[in-house]
Parts: sequence; C-alpha cells; structure tokens
Amino acid sequence: MNNFTPRKLAFIVALLLAFFISVLLSILLYFQNNFRIYYTFAIFLSTFTIAYFLILAAVEKFVYNKIKVIYKTIHNLRIDPKNKLHNLNLEKDILNDVNKQVIDWHSRNLEEIDRLKKLEIYRREFIGNLAHELKTPIFNIQGYILTLLEGGLNDPAINRDYLLRTENSVERMIALVEDLDMISKLESGGLALNIEKTDLLSLTKEVINSTELQAKERSIKIFLKESSDKPIWVMADKARITQVLTNLFINSIKYGKENGQTQVAFYDLDENILVEINDNGIGISGEHLPRIFERFYRADKSRSRTSGGTGLGLSIVKHIIEAHQQTISVKSEQNVGSVFSFTLRKA
Repeated sequence: MNNFTPRKLAFIVALLLAFFISVLLSILLYFQNNFRIYYTFAIFLSTFTIAYFLILAAVEKFVYNKIKVIYKTIHNLRIDPKNKLHNLNLEKDILNDVNKQVIDWHSRNLEEIDRLKKLEIYRREFIGNLAHELKTPIFNIQGYILTLLEGGLNDPAINRDYLLRTENSVERMIALVEDLDMISKLESGGLALNIEKTDLLSLTKEVINSTELQAKERSIKIFLKESSDKPIWVMADKARITQVLTNLFINSIKYGKENGQTQVAFYDLDENILVEINDNGIGISGEHLPRIFERFYRADKSRSRTSGGTGLGLSIVKHIIEAHQQTISVKSEQNVGSVFSFTLRKA
C-alpha cells in the first residue's frame, strides 16, 4: 500500500466495487429469470467507470487538502485554487514524494540554521574585537588630552611627547578604518583592481628591501630561495600584491624567532605561479588555522596586540588574492614555523 498512487488506488477500489455490484445484480437477475451475460458486463463496465472517476476525484481532493499546507510551507507557494498544485501528479506516489521533500526541506533548514548560528557567533566576535581595537586608542587619546588640559600643555617635558602619542593613536584608528573600508570594498567588488603584466620577482625584491630594517631589529633574514634575475611575469595589481607580500613579511617578522629566517620561493604551476613564504617562527596551532584569515582573529592575543597592527592584515591578504580569482593557504606547526602559499596567473 505504501507504493500505491492515487490512480492505482482508485482503479483497485473501483474494480472491486464494480465486481461486487455486478455479481450482486447478476444474482438478482438470475432469480428473476432475466440474467444475460451482456447485462453483467454492461453493469460491471458502467459501475467501474463511474466509481473510478468519483473515487479519483475524491482522492485528489483529499490529497490536495492534506498536502497543500505542507507544500506551501516547504516551497513558499501561492497556490491558485483553480490550478491547484502544479506538481500534484496523481500517477506518482505522492505521499512518498512529499515525505522526501519534507526531509530535504528539514535538512536544508537545519543547515541554514547552523549557518546563521555561526554567522551570529562571528558577528558578536567581530563587534567585540572591533570595539576592543577602537577602545584602546580612544582611551589613550582621552588620557593624553586630559593630561594636557590639566596643566601638561604648559609643561615642555611632556606636552610634545603626549601630542606625539595622541597622533600615533589617531593614526592607528585611521589605519583600522582604512583596512575595514578596503575589506568592505573588496568583498562588494567596489575596489577595482588594476590588473597588468607585473614582474613578481622584482616586486618581491622591492618588498624585501622595504621591510629590511624591521627584520634587522629582530635579527631575522628574509631572502629568496633561489637567486635569479630572470623576470617572473604574472597578471596582477602591483600595488595590491605589494600589500600582500608586505603583510606576509611583516607577519613573519612579528612572529618569527630571534635570528630566524623567512624564505620566499616561486614554483611554476603551468597556468599559475605559486608563491611560498616559509618562516621558522613560533608557528600556529592546528585549532587556529581554519580561522587565521578572519577579521581581527589572533592566534596569540597576548603577544599580537602588543605587536601593533590592526588585526586585519591576513584578512586583507585573503581578500586581495581572491579578488585576483586565486587562492591562498597556510600550513603551520607550533615552534616549527609557517608556510603561506598563494597563486597568481601567469602573464
């Protein structure tokens, strides 16, 4: 019975009903001496035809009334009473089909609820982190200004120093807002990339030179795995890829070990060039790796907040690479080091 369709059900019930009615009338006609075989056949055929269509109509109405609420719920349908359900096929096992659709709908809703819960957690964390990042410079500025207003402005020993500290806090807030604005534009497609033929090797050397002083402060050496003067041509936005390399190099310096090293290597992958930035720093534990590219996410909060920065560097890196329609990944092991890898399309 589980696999019966409404048409099959109507057919079987009408067949049984016609059989019993024709047999009963045939017996009555037999006792009245009016029995004829064609009478029996005519009664059976007419009874079957009438019963079949009446039962089918009743079943259709019953099924429609029972499942229309389910269909409207799971499909958000606006059902036209004249047309009924467009996908109500009486030749199919409707109840089994509805059961499958309800299960699918339930699964989709569970996935959506789970996704929304994760987004809510992310939203709360994002707002909390943003508030924390803004709170520090704002409180610093407030403290410096109050000190100056309470007499420090006339004290040459502290007035200039406190004004410079205020300027640094303002610059940190500006950098934070600019980074957030860039991520927002990258996500919405509002930041147009200037894709052009770029020598990746030359660009990398420039960034290594620009971060040399910061690297020397921590006795970290940044170098190319293989020294070469042969250009590596890629299609990229030079300014944005400079930002990517700078962020990754600064990251390796901040979390590198004293007297450590950061190695840059290029690999030919047919249509793309793979860039690997490998350091022997403190590394990242496995539990943090899936979230390392999230906004404000810090694997080592106590150390990273004192290291400066907005906490948006890796998120910006990810968005820039994805805006180039390429990918970035990270492999890391605590106390061993990290390897950041990304691809760019060959020119």
